[in-house]
Amino acid sequence: MSELTHLDADGRARMVDVGGKPITRRVAIAEGRLDTTAEVVELVRSDSLKKADVLPTARIAGISGAKRTSELIPLCHIVPLDSVAIDFDFDEAAVTIRATATTTGRTGVEMEALTAVAVAGLTLHDMVKAVDPAASLGGIRLVEKRGGKRGVWRADADAGPHRPTDDPTERTAIVLVSSTRAAAGTATDTTGPVIADWLRARGYEVDDPRVVADADIADAVRAAVAEAPAIVLTTGGTGVSPTDRTPEATAAVIDHALPGVAEAIRAAGRAATPTAALSRALAGVAGRSVIVNLPGSRGGVADGLAVLDDLLPHLVDQVAGGDHARS
Repeated sequence: MSELTHLDADGRARMVDVGGKPITRRVAIAEGRLDTTAEVVELVRSDSLKKADVLPTARIAGISGAKRTSELIPLCHIVPLDSVAIDFDFDEAAVTIRATATTTGRTGVEMEALTAVAVAGLTLHDMVKAVDPAASLGGIRLVEKRGGKRGVWRADADAGPHRPTDDPTERTAIVLVSSTRAAAGTATDTTGPVIADWLRARGYEVDDPRVVADADIADAVRAAVAEAPAIVLTTGGTGVSPTDRTPEATAAVIDHALPGVAEAIRAAGRAATPTAALSRALAGVAGRSVIVNLPGSRGGVADGLAVLDDLLPHLVDQVAGGDHARS
């Protein structure tokens, strides 16, 4: 076992000096669950408890808890959080809590993510205790962290940063479509299926495209990255309209930007459509996933996929831990 960093040479508690560490983007994902009854789960899902707004209240509590972690855990540093997101899912008789915390700094945000889960879970317990005093909060654990000297660490595959594995997610991909009209059913998504078919033809396992409103793209991107697929391709929401938010959603999750990829796609589009220069699309690496924004038009998607045809195999291999190609 490695030496405990929070103890000095005499065994006394200390706050670790992180002044010499590099400033990097750091992400931590934690999860936990509130075990209860199927009836309570349904009450929470339908917001039918006497204490209303159950999930929004728990979400706000979790975010507040993350922000106050240094006050609650004695030796934690005060961390300037970039973002905290709390998501809930439902099993037959349990509510799952998942927190994602990010910062750009010298130390990680594992404790902030764990605290967010704990406080959100305790708030849920408080909200349901009148109908199920036997509800049990547990299973709180760190799922993944990114940034710092270890690169990427995952609880289900502690194999070191970017080390090649036989993980089936290495051949999976997710397609996200940002279109308010398509999500509402008033327009037909014509780009998502093209991208999905393109990926399948190259050996990736892809479900049907996930179509979301422009306002929901940030949650969709975050959820997709949390699944750790090899590739996340988005389409739409990259322009200058006030509702176009895909680049912002992407910037919030990537650890490393790939400006050359985004610029190559813009250059390919400009050859046929001068307005392609207005695209704010991004590309980057988020944990073990390559994420690339494509335009929302069929022509723009075709141009972008043509660029990716040459780049993506090598890029995915590099992120998965492959060696550089020899000249």
